[in-house]
Amino acid sequence: MSFMQAIVKNAVLQMALLGAIGASFAGGLIGSYVVVKRIVSISGSIAHSVLSGMGAALYFQHLWGITWLTPLIGALVAAMISALIIGWVHLRFQEREDAIIAMIWSIGMAIGVIFVSQIPGSGIELTHFLLGNILWVNTTDLALLASLDAVILVATLLLHKQFLSICFDEKQAKLQGINVAALYLFLLILVGISVVVLIYIVGVILVLSMLALPASIAGAFTYRLSNMMVIAVLLNLTFSIGGLALSYHLDWPAGATIALFSGCVYLLSLRFKRPSLLH
Repeated sequence: MSFMQAIVKNAVLQMALLGAIGASFAGGLIGSYVVVKRIVSISGSIAHSVLSGMGAALYFQHLWGITWLTPLIGALVAAMISALIIGWVHLRFQEREDAIIAMIWSIGMAIGVIFVSQIPGSGIELTHFLLGNILWVNTTDLALLASLDAVILVATLLLHKQFLSICFDEKQAKLQGINVAALYLFLLILVGISVVVLIYIVGVILVLSMLALPASIAGAFTYRLSNMMVIAVLLNLTFSIGGLALSYHLDWPAGATIALFSGCVYLLSLRFKRPSLLH
């Protein structure tokens, strides 16, 4: 049975395809800002620091009976705290930014591991959350993705010019009367929320690939950020659908196959890049 025939008949693949579309939209838009602002490492730090929030949430759930504090809520809180700390350090002590990124990356994971070690059996639940699986997507996940896409789209439409200014020249943005600090912190929080939701849907293996690789490829072939965003979304869709098809025929894990496919195309694109938005 071909992949297209399987999609028509298989509800799991249909949901995965819809999830891929939603994740591609979010990854392409927010990933373009991440790449242009050169904060991919910050995104990676936030992605790994969420383990602390998830571990704490599970700890309070199991030992204190706080059932409403789910790993997703814990991850969102941890991501926003990490984003605010990194943003504050960038704005106040820019030369120490790399160190604080590494600190949050390592300490966030360490705190998570400590919390998890106190709860027998919770490691499996965290593993499912972190690794994710685009084939597990359900209607609740799709609603969450749609909400994220809507927030990113509204923020992009309302603040695109301001984001553009702070991404390329913060000093010039200040001279134009733009509140650089507030916008930068808001952008990092938006990145943090996007990272958490995408981890929840597709897993940590795929999230950085969806944020960084399509936008990096797109940015190497255009001078306009708006064009870069459109191309990044289309590339994300291509990689996601192509990766799903490959994983179906090869019987490989879907997320890992999509990430591998994206990485291979990125390496090939380096041969053909020309002067552009990123160079």
